Amino acid sequence: MNRRETLKSLLLAPMATGVIASSATSKINAAQARTWRALPKDYSYGRTEIEKESDAELFAEDYFREHELLTIAVLCDIILPSDHPNGGALDAGLPDFVEFMAKDRERYQLPLRGGIAWLDSYSLERFSANFINISEPERLMICDSIAYVDNQEAELQPGISFFSLMRNLTMTGYYTTELGFKDLGYVGNTPNVWDGVPENVLTKHGKSYEDEWLAKCVDQSKRDITAQWDDDMNLIS
Repeated sequence: MNRRETLKSLLLAPMATGVIASSATSKINAAQARTWRALPKDYSYGRTEIEKESDAELFAEDYFREHELLTIAVLCDIILPSDHPNGGALDAGLPDFVEFMAKDRERYQLPLRGGIAWLDSYSLERFSANFINISEPERLMICDSIAYVDNQEAELQPGISFFSLMRNLTMTGYYTTELGFKDLGYVGNTPNVWDGVPENVLTKHGKSYEDEWLAKCVDQSKRDITAQWDDDMNLIS
């Protein structure tokens, strides 16, 4: 069983028994648990062979401890819940994306790991349990206190910086996925149908298509056929 399946089994375990969510043997209530779709690891376009090899190496590594990854999942779900019309952060595999970015960009490692530690420390101080083990209202209460960068409370500055980074990674990651594209209405580079210049425009400029060229160039039934040219660059078909 790989780590992702292990985490899912932890998240889905019966509430009555409790489950171990970290090496520190902290327990998470299954009613408050989160699971998420795995981030796609294979891309059919836009990656060189060197980039594909680098991606494979990064995907094969584990950076966050289980407790840290679960905390990231809970935060991602708070930032962009699954009740979003086109699916939320967990539906798009954002916990995996955050971990991938931490492995790919070393500058994120300390702010993310340190931020999780701060979050647990603050949660323990306020509610006597780490962040993933307090109630949902308590988690939201903490997030409300660190969600605004203009908050000047000195005690909260590490949490504010951490939450800002998590929000940026979550939203950036989401809007580079299929779900995010759907939310934006972005379809990317897709083939379309062109039937030539409209007749009224041709008439306005005193132009017209020759029937021979219309048959060759504006026949949509032949759109997938590669054009053939003779040695004098005349279109054959």
